[in-house]
Amino acid sequence: MAGINKAILIGNLGRDPEIRYTPSGVAVANFSVATTETWTGKDGNKETRTEWHRIVAFGKLGEICGQYLSKGKQVYIEGRIQTREWEDRDKNKRYTTEIVASQMQMLGARNQGDAVGAPLDSPGGPDVPDVSDPNGHDSDIPF
Repeated sequence: MAGINKAILIGNLGRDPEIRYTPSGVAVANFSVATTETWTGKDGNKETRTEWHRIVAFGKLGEICGQYLSKGKQVYIEGRIQTREWEDRDKNKRYTTEIVASQMQMLGARNQGDAVGAPLDSPGGPDVPDVSDPNGHDSDIPF
């Protein structure tokens, strides 16, 4: 039986997406999303923990993330967890774990700065509610 590798996050962008292009012209967007959980501790005090997640989006999804997302925006991300290995300049092995996004949905009220230009041909209108990477890009790009 094949395994399942699926991550679903709702959080806020920690920085504006950084867009780069592969030598073949495929867009690659990198950004971080913070998720925060809150609970009541044994002493009755509220406690919080924020977890930061690295997100990478390829192709058309990457272009859309770069165009419409910005620091502080709330976003829904769906994708798979991937760990990459590479060598740094000093020949040390380095690792990073990230979510390779397959879907993105912008959340939050439109009056919170989510102004988008002309309506797009997406089911939910101008906010690009659901964008999938139909090509399932899983290139290992070391950035």
